[in-house]
Amino acid sequence: MPKMKTKSSAKKRFKLTGTGKIKRKHAFKSHILTKKSKKRKLALTHSTLVHKSDEQSIKEQLRLK
Repeated sequence: MPKMKTKSSAKKRFKLTGTGKIKRKHAFKSHILTKKSKKRKLALTHSTLVHKSDEQSIKEQLRLK
């Protein structure tokens, strides 16, 4: 059997926290920023955690479980 490979797209987008949760960045902050408010852009800057319902599929893509 060949080795199980991680999905490159997932590898670039997600990181594990110390407690085992998965961290992600917000979308919609790369361009067309003039119409977005300062408050909205600031909120999109910060990273957040992946929703619990998506965690299992991302862990499979990263070959964690």
